[in-house]
Amino acid sequence: MMTNLPTRKNIIKYQTLVESSKEKEKAIIISKAQYHTNDESLLIVKGIPNCEVTLNSKLTKRIIIKSLTTVLVKSDVGTIDEEWDELLLEKGACVQFQFVEGNWYILSSDGLKMF
Repeated sequence: MMTNLPTRKNIIKYQTLVESSKEKEKAIIISKAQYHTNDESLLIVKGIPNCEVTLNSKLTKRIIIKSLTTVLVKSDVGTIDEEWDELLLEKGACVQFQFVEGNWYILSSDGLKMF
């Protein structure tokens, strides 16, 4: 004799934990006459009259530079926006740079500041 008993099916749930591939942001403040970028995502320059920052393509691929002083930004290889060897940031400027295929590119900039 057959009975119509319900069949029980066990369902096992698997949960996969995926860690974010986004790198931790590294922000630093410097007050040096010369500086080479070192994998930071944000560089704030202040407390000195002038600073020369060299973009290090071996360690840094994208960086935002906020200048609270006069900052001369230089490329270690290639050019900036395929035109310039260096870029002068005046007090208050903020520029984002990205290294792509041998050159540094300006992704965003707050433009000219008039006081």
